[in-house]
Amino acid sequence: MDKIKDNIEFGSVIIEYTIKHRARKTLGICVHPDGSVEIKAPMETSLEQIKAHVHRRAPWIYKQQRYFSSFGVHTTERKIVSGESHLYLGRQYMLRIVDSKHNEVHYKGNILEVECRHRKDARTLLLAWYRKRAEIKFKEYAEPLISRFNRHQVKPSDIKLKEMETRWGSCTASGQILLNPRLIGAPRICIEYVIMHELCHLVYRNHTKAFYELLTQEMPDWKKWKMKLERLMV
Repeated sequence: MDKIKDNIEFGSVIIEYTIKHRARKTLGICVHPDGSVEIKAPMETSLEQIKAHVHRRAPWIYKQQRYFSSFGVHTTERKIVSGESHLYLGRQYMLRIVDSKHNEVHYKGNILEVECRHRKDARTLLLAWYRKRAEIKFKEYAEPLISRFNRHQVKPSDIKLKEMETRWGSCTASGQILLNPRLIGAPRICIEYVIMHELCHLVYRNHTKAFYELLTQEMPDWKKWKMKLERLMV
C-alpha cells in the first residue's frame, strides 16, 4: 500500500507524519534522526484511529524531535588557507600549506601542515587525511567500548564513516554504527560519548527511559561530554 501523509497540531507546532500500513498487530511510531515521523499501522487501522494515537503520543514525538535537533551537527566551514585554525581531536592547529615535491599531511606542535605539489589539491589532501585519521581513531576508541557491551549480548555488525548533515552518529536496523567523519575534530571523550550512545541503541532502539538509564550506567557524565561536543564544534 502507498504511503499516506497526514499531520496534527500540537500547541503551536505542526507534527507531520507518514503512514505505512503493514501486516502487523500493533501500531508503532518511529521518529527518525532528521525529525521525520513514521507510523507503522496494522492493515485495518483507520486514519482516525492513527490520528488519535499520534495526538496521545504528541508530547513524546515532540520531545524526540527536539532531542535530535539539539544533537545536530553545527560545524563552521573552515577555509583551507595558511593561517586558518583547524580542529583535530579537540585541539586547535594552525594550518600551513607549503609547496612540495610530494603530497603529505602531518602535524607537529600547533601546526597542521599540508605539503602539496599543486595548491589546488590542498583541500582534497586535507579532507582525505582527516577521513583516514577518523577511520583509525574511531575504531581504536570503539574497541574497548564494544568489549564492555558483551555483557549486554550485543555487538555492532560494523563501524563505518558516513557524512551526515544532522547527526554525529547513527545506528542502523542491521546493527551497523555510522559515525560522521567531522567528529574527528572533537576530543576523544566526546567521540567515545557518541559511540557509547550508538552502542546503547543496539540494546534499546528508541530514546526511552531504559535507554537513558543504560547510557548513564555506562557513562555517568555523558551529559557533560554532549554539551562539550556541542560547544566545541560550533
